[in-house]
Amino acid sequence: MTDSRKTPDPQILLAWYDANRRHMPWRAAPGARMDPYHVWLSEIMLQQTTVATVGPYFQSFLARWPSIADLAAAELDDVLHAWQGLGYYARARNLYRCAGKVAREMGGLFPDNEAGLRDLPGIGAYTAAAIAAIAFGQRAVVVDGNVERVMARVFAVREPLPGVKTKLYELADRLTPESRAGDYAQAVMDLGATVCTPRKPKCLLCPWKQDCAGRDEAESLPRRAPKPHRPTRRGIAFWITRPDGAVLLRRRPEKGLLGGMIEVPSTNWIEGAMPAVAKARKKSPLPALDWREPPGMVTHTFTHFHLELRVIAGRVGRGAAPGGLWVQPDKFGEQALPTIMKKIARHALKYA
Repeated sequence: MTDSRKTPDPQILLAWYDANRRHMPWRAAPGARMDPYHVWLSEIMLQQTTVATVGPYFQSFLARWPSIADLAAAELDDVLHAWQGLGYYARARNLYRCAGKVAREMGGLFPDNEAGLRDLPGIGAYTAAAIAAIAFGQRAVVVDGNVERVMARVFAVREPLPGVKTKLYELADRLTPESRAGDYAQAVMDLGATVCTPRKPKCLLCPWKQDCAGRDEAESLPRRAPKPHRPTRRGIAFWITRPDGAVLLRRRPEKGLLGGMIEVPSTNWIEGAMPAVAKARKKSPLPALDWREPPGMVTHTFTHFHLELRVIAGRVGRGAAPGGLWVQPDKFGEQALPTIMKKIARHALKYA
């Protein structure tokens, strides 16, 4: 029996998108031109974050910094603070650097092509393609996780990710039309997010169902190689207080994990057994008194490792050296504390 399926038609998908497009705060009305600032801001926020999570953050950022010039003129601490909850804080630092470069060196105008966009801080291949297509109407191949899933299914690609990424990009390139490239990119992403979902795809509702080579095995595609082992790192966090109740915090180095964020001081986070508390005290940023060990520990999972932290609490006298930032617990909300540091604070305030 001859298989009647053919290569999916981008125009069929565009017609579906015109009737079913998702409404998002960063999307312009049908036919209207997208603001490059809105596209860029939303795409940076959406990296490894869901649409539902990003919506309120996007609107909050726009209310506070309506233009890229406003964002460039902000304080980095304010941007990091506003970013709390989105994670992957390197994105926020690069967002700030990119805003500064565009506002001060490029007259507030983003480049309208992929090559120029990729020269900006924090903009990689995917983001450059998305901005070029969606904001400027350039033909660009936009491939995120949703697009990879759609391509793997419509072309029945059975080799596992991540090794098959190049092939999926080439298939996406084959389907990307010359006109309405931005709408097409958003259409494929919408299809993956609402119809061609990771589990229980709604194949009967798919505009490409007649030409999907993998429709009979859709839920098993794309296949993935086994995930690498995620190690566990451990350390000791120092909850140091003054007589007035203020807690010692400090800023992490600009480069590296949680760069530039505010932290509760701790030992290095290393693999292996939990550091001995007696030895860890010698690494405290200040020589505190009356060390106590609250019960339990704080746990957190990053992309590449699990973290377990013991918290030890100590006091310093009125004449203690500054050592960092002294902040009252009820003012922690004004600091750029990442999630793991908020967990430490909750644990210490409960038990210390």
